[in-house]
Amino acid sequence: MERRLAAILAADVAGYSRLMGVDEEGTLSLLKGHRKALVDPKIEEHRGRLVKTTGDGMLVEFASVVDAVRCAVEVQRGMSERNATASVDKRIEFRIGINLGDIISDDDDIYGDGVNIAARLESIAEPGGIYISRQAHDHLLEKLSFSCGRSWDFET
Repeated sequence: MERRLAAILAADVAGYSRLMGVDEEGTLSLLKGHRKALVDPKIEEHRGRLVKTTGDGMLVEFASVVDAVRCAVEVQRGMSERNATASVDKRIEFRIGINLGDIISDDDDIYGDGVNIAARLESIAEPGGIYISRQAHDHLLEKLSFSCGRSWDFET
């Protein structure tokens, strides 16, 4: 086991159970398409490590909170564009939480409060939004080329 400081991004699809209830195969196909075309390349571009997926969710580790937030912003903007022509009831919209905290790494998985807080933040984020912890926010001050509060909504 190893302890380290990391930026953790937790994401899931808002309304996934409803989407699957309406069209399992179509929803799974859409999600896989978004991951392949947008999400996974953005994670790689920003030097993230996909730790695991959980059906509609994912856990990603970054060495830098700036990289984690840039990745999240680009994913949410890209999803907004990809959803522009989709009917409201078929949109895949991610909720993202980001925390900067201590983690325990064991057998390629990560554990600890750093992960738990990111998951809690993801659960309160709005569909299409990003919610970050105070620690992540404080670390971002004057490091990004766009202004931010602690939550963003990309439905514009």
